[in-house]
Amino acid sequence: MTKKSSNTVWHNATVTRNDRERLHRHKSVILWFTGLSGSGKSTLAHAVEDYLHRSECSTFVLDGDNVRHGLCSDLGFNDEDRIENIRRIGELAKLMVEAGVITLTAFISPFRSDRSAARKLVPHGDFIEIYCQCPLQTCEERDVKGLYKKAREGKIPFFTGIGSPYEEPDRPELIVNTHQQSLDECVQSVINLLLSRGLISQNLLAK
Repeated sequence: MTKKSSNTVWHNATVTRNDRERLHRHKSVILWFTGLSGSGKSTLAHAVEDYLHRSECSTFVLDGDNVRHGLCSDLGFNDEDRIENIRRIGELAKLMVEAGVITLTAFISPFRSDRSAARKLVPHGDFIEIYCQCPLQTCEERDVKGLYKKAREGKIPFFTGIGSPYEEPDRPELIVNTHQQSLDECVQSVINLLLSRGLISQNLLAK
């Protein structure tokens, strides 16, 4: 990593986060979906975004694969690069929260310390960890992208769950059992959590 410059000064915006949230008519927050490959993170994140978008909420999904096509295209999948990948995502998500956007991130983010570091970037309550719980066997059976097969054949080193560990969250704000619950049920669980925390209001929601 490049050493941080000592000649930069933080510039306070004239338009504040509160101003943007009032414009959007909802609070901004990071919804951090974590889980094994094939656990349904991206599917759920996009389904939640679709629901919120139809409710006229300001949203954006940061998807693991998409981000690695641009912002993190220079990173590999060893532990050091995975840590840097999540650091960058955490910083980007922090900026999007300041923009008043409900930011949904769908990343394996296998290490607790990295998820904790991302949480610490924002004020208390701005980071909601959602664990997409799904057994490794089920994820392998789905093998949506054919990655588990390649990992078992030794073609993908450091693949989470096979050649690299996944550390389950200790105290996530929400656990969704994506192997037992339907997609609609998982979406509703997320929406209910947002409602219970006052991040969105019932009168906003799509009918």
